[in-house]
Amino acid sequence: MQVGDIVARKSYNKDITFKIVDLQETEKGTVYILKGINLRIIADSLAEDLEIVTKDNVGEIDKLFDRKINTSIKKVLTSRLNVNKKYRSPIIDKNKDSKNKEVAFGRPGKVLHIDADSGYMNACLKVYKQLSIEAVGQVIPEKDQSSSVVELIKSVRPDIVVITGHDGMVKGAKDFLDLENYKNSKYFVDTVAEIRTYQPSYDDLVIFAGACQSCYEAILDAGANFASSPNRVLIHCLDPVFVCEKIAYTNFEKIVPIQEVIENTITGLKGIGGLQTRGKYREGFPKSLYA
Repeated sequence: MQVGDIVARKSYNKDITFKIVDLQETEKGTVYILKGINLRIIADSLAEDLEIVTKDNVGEIDKLFDRKINTSIKKVLTSRLNVNKKYRSPIIDKNKDSKNKEVAFGRPGKVLHIDADSGYMNACLKVYKQLSIEAVGQVIPEKDQSSSVVELIKSVRPDIVVITGHDGMVKGAKDFLDLENYKNSKYFVDTVAEIRTYQPSYDDLVIFAGACQSCYEAILDAGANFASSPNRVLIHCLDPVFVCEKIAYTNFEKIVPIQEVIENTITGLKGIGGLQTRGKYREGFPKSLYA
């Protein structure tokens, strides 16, 4: 096996598929460093526990994820036709030449997505595009995110900021609120705090922060609107995208129920949670003839 191969771990019943991203020589032999294809997880394994995965034997969990993603995207795009319909009156051009023609237009929220993993970043940017969300992506290691984030916000001027990458609890840790028991949660907390020092308003700038097993409570306390992971579970790489979509396309006059945001995600209630948050979609009138 070599870097780039797709594999699964026999000892875990081949439930998750990984890509081999590095090899390390140890006293026990070659250790393969693995990155989850769908879940934001980094793991390692010896060769004897790995099996090459082909398209014909992709794990059931990955097949389920693919179905959920396709269903979520289809659901979002279908409901987009009626976005905010309940909360607005149609704007109609009364001009004789365009009777009954709707000439309103809308602008969803803009996203700045900061990710420590280029592979996950590219996957997210692809789905943002599918969902017609303007998103700017920056790949920055977790430890460097806090020192870069404010200048990026000033440059991009987003409505929503995503701070993510990799995380995980220290093996055997019992204190779930001690940031020292997490790989990168303290960096997410620091980054959120930096953002809130610059922009304190939860309505003016929406923040999603966290990754797999992150210290949910500390990230929310630092000022995030949404965070992972309430039950310290692995989250899907696209979970931040679906959180952003719900906020970006909800009218700014409406506070989005938390349950509706979470329903849009792949991981669900165990992986994502947060606070009441106002939408970022704004209607305009009239629509340009030249756009």
